[in-house]
Amino acid sequence: MTIETLQVNEDNRSAFWGQNYKAVLCEHCDWRYLVPRQYHLTHCPNCYQSKIVEIGEEVSEMSLFQMPELYLPFQLTQKRIENSLENFAQKIPFSPTDLNTVELQKRLRALYLPMWLVDAGIQAKWKAEAGFDYQVISHQARFDDNQGGWDSREVKEGRIRWEPRLGTLQRSYQNIPAPALEEHNDLDRNLGGYDLHLSQPFQLDIIEDCLVRLPNRSTHDAWSDAKPALQLAASEECRQAASADHMRQFSWQATYLNQNWTILLLPVYSTYYLDDERRPISILINGQNGKISGIKRASMKRAQHAALIILSVGGLVFLLSLIIAAISLLVPSILIISVIGIMIALLVATAATIPLLNVWWFNKNQ
Repeated sequence: MTIETLQVNEDNRSAFWGQNYKAVLCEHCDWRYLVPRQYHLTHCPNCYQSKIVEIGEEVSEMSLFQMPELYLPFQLTQKRIENSLENFAQKIPFSPTDLNTVELQKRLRALYLPMWLVDAGIQAKWKAEAGFDYQVISHQARFDDNQGGWDSREVKEGRIRWEPRLGTLQRSYQNIPAPALEEHNDLDRNLGGYDLHLSQPFQLDIIEDCLVRLPNRSTHDAWSDAKPALQLAASEECRQAASADHMRQFSWQATYLNQNWTILLLPVYSTYYLDDERRPISILINGQNGKISGIKRASMKRAQHAALIILSVGGLVFLLSLIIAAISLLVPSILIISVIGIMIALLVATAATIPLLNVWWFNKNQ
């Protein structure tokens, strides 16, 4: 079996390149983007470094220039984005001062991530075990105290009858998805999946104010993910053709014909916050379900400030206790108050370490 490379349509390419669009590369994280030529990208929306350079078509070894076929529209309201960001920040103890919804929303950027779609014709011989549901009726006897004797009741038990099936298949499958990014599985796990059934035909104007991430995974590599999805789709069709309720041990000998690769764009928002060292920490938001992916970094400076306040309170209690101790030389009965005060001061001073330990432990686990 050979895998055909994606043919680049010159008309489609001209819509992306030349006077209208250009490709840029972040030299820090190696993310590549397609942007409108007039778009001045100063920082990478992934790592927020400023090492952005324009690249030419000749640097690509993959089929990056085809016009996308489908896209998923952004579906989040401003309020839902704000709620997602607030929930993200609230889960961080002593979150950095810069981590607030106002700043995060000011820095928000719309971004599309690519996914490959493949159309393929299939000619195959297949075999499997088809399962058919049926019920077995039996009777169970039990002793009923209220009835004063034994009682029998009917019990229905669901079972599956398995029968061998085989046949031939000649079908064409459309828009089977496969990852176009090496980090697709990590992004999918952190951002949650997308409902691909909501995809719409691509329109060029949707990326006029957006960035488009370019694939870093070739169609040749993506084919290893597309084949299991094709087999699953074929298995389901064979189950339906056999009028079966279940299908197992499906296997086939398949020939794949007329492969055609296109792109589906997935919506995300990108933003960032600054940590204590003023380093940008990037955040990605699923543009369909609102789920957030990003490193959560607590602020040790805020924890130190809180610890200093607690320590100051403890110091004040300790000073008052010493004053009471001095007065107790004249009024011995109040010495116990001084002792209690010193113990409280020590406890408060010990509690001052809690914010520091809390932040250290949280950041360590992140």
